Amino acid sequence: MKAQLIDGKMISAEIKAEAAAEAAALKEQGIEPCLAVVLVGDNSASKVYVSNKEKACAAVGIKSVSHVLSGETTEEELLALIDALNKDANVHGILVQMPLPKQIDERKVILAISPEKDVDCFHPMNVGNLHTGAKGFLPCTPAGIIELIKRSGHSIEGKNCVVIGRSNIVGKPVAMLLMQENGTVTICHSKTKDLVGICRGADIIVSATGKVDTVTADMVKEGAIIIDVGMNRNAEGKLCGDVDFENVKEVAGAITPVPGGVGPMTIAMLMKNCNTAARIQNGI
Repeated sequence: MKAQLIDGKMISAEIKAEAAAEAAALKEQGIEPCLAVVLVGDNSASKVYVSNKEKACAAVGIKSVSHVLSGETTEEELLALIDALNKDANVHGILVQMPLPKQIDERKVILAISPEKDVDCFHPMNVGNLHTGAKGFLPCTPAGIIELIKRSGHSIEGKNCVVIGRSNIVGKPVAMLLMQENGTVTICHSKTKDLVGICRGADIIVSATGKVDTVTADMVKEGAIIIDVGMNRNAEGKLCGDVDFENVKEVAGAITPVPGGVGPMTIAMLMKNCNTAARIQNGI
C-alpha cells in the first residue's frame, strides 16, 4: 500500500482524551457537562447511534440523559419536551436523533432547540455563525474531517480542495471549514460536468455522496489526500465508502478507511461540543 492510512480510531481517541480532561476541569468548577439525547420511534440504526453516543459520554465523563419516545409521539409532545430541556439549566446539549417519524416536521424541531444547546450545529443561527466565521459550535462530521487532515500531518492552506456532495450535514459545512483553513474549494454534485477532470486537479478530495465508487483511481492525482465520508454496502454486502479504496490507495498520498476513518470522529467532536456548550452556558 502506497498511501498513508489516516486512522480515525486513533485520532478520535486523542480528541476524546482531550474532551475527558476538559470535562474533568469543568467538574472541578462545579459544572457537570450533560447531553440529553431524544430518540423517537424504533429505527434500528438510530438506536445504534444513540447507544454509541451514550457510551462515548460515559467514557469521557459527560452525563447523558436519554428520552426514548414512541413512534406515535406527536409533534406537540416532542416540542414540549425540547422546551423543557431548553429550560433545564443542568442540560447543556440537546440532540434529537434523525430521521423523525413522518408526522413530525424536522425543521420545526431543529428551530425549537436553543442555539446554545444545539450541539449538532443544525440551527440556522449556528449555521450562520459557521458561514460568517463567528465563534460557536462546529458541525461534528465536518469538524472531524478537518481534524483528520491536520492531525495526520497535512496542511489545508493553499490546497485545491474538491468536495463531492452538497448536503447541509456534510458537503456545504465541510466546504466552509476548508475555506476557513485557507483551502481553495470546489463543490461538486450530481449535475457537475467533468467530475473526473475537476478531481484530477485536487490536492484534497472529500467524498460525501453515499454512492459506491464515486471516486476511482483515474480521478486521483498522485499524492492527493482522500477523505471518504460514505457508508455504503457493495454488491457483496460488505461495508464500504464512496471511494474505490483498494485501487485509490495505490495513487493517493493519504486516505481514510471505511470503517475506521471519518465515522469515529463524529462522536468525538460531539463530546467537544458538549463541553463547549457547558462553558458557554456558564459564561466560561
